[in-house]
Amino acid sequence: MKQDICALLRGNSYPGRGILLGRSADGKNAVIAYFIMGRSENSRNRVFEATEDGIRTRAFDESKMTDPSLIIYHPVRRLPRGVTIVTNGDHTDTIRDGMEAGHCYRHGLHSRTFEPDGPNWTPRISGVVLPDGKYAFSILKSLDGDPACCCRYFYEYETPQAGAGHFISTYQGDGAPLPSFAGEPIPVSIGAASPEELSAALWDSLDADNKVSLYVNYIDLETVTPHTVICNKHGREGA
Repeated sequence: MKQDICALLRGNSYPGRGILLGRSADGKNAVIAYFIMGRSENSRNRVFEATEDGIRTRAFDESKMTDPSLIIYHPVRRLPRGVTIVTNGDHTDTIRDGMEAGHCYRHGLHSRTFEPDGPNWTPRISGVVLPDGKYAFSILKSLDGDPACCCRYFYEYETPQAGAGHFISTYQGDGAPLPSFAGEPIPVSIGAASPEELSAALWDSLDADNKVSLYVNYIDLETVTPHTVICNKHGREGA
């Protein structure tokens, strides 16, 4: 059963970082959304910034940045042939490099594990969207919090449905340590007609204290043209 993505987010104060992939209600656009949240000052001190091939994170106030190692990266990379990669870390570049060398998206991920931030061992989540709208997810996570074992899960969706998609996040919710996402990507409905409408709905659904930045992209499946909206808690919000 498909869940309402906004209701799902409103019921969870801290899913961490999340990826939504799917198809617009009219079936004409591939849909991508990615958000980041933060509990510490270092994590909250970030914004999304557009780049030529996607977005990057950067410090809103450079003087307050204490550790950039796991929070400054390129969450979204768009390859010249129209493939879009979205992740919660620098493995965006790992996937890109592998695909540019002729491998599938899974190839580079076999060289990576979850983040080295025990005791949370934050999962590395990824999404890949092809020019025809087909999409795939992956998650690299510890085995029940055991850093000695990395579990690798891959999910591929070859026939996306109009007005529907799937959602994956780093955590199930708040906690100490933070509980990693469990199970398959969650089936969700996507009723928004435009990236502006979806970004407004998602941004309003994220916890007001913990949300940091949001990226939404509708890619026209006929022209492969992206239409992007970025929301940042710090600074100007908009496309």
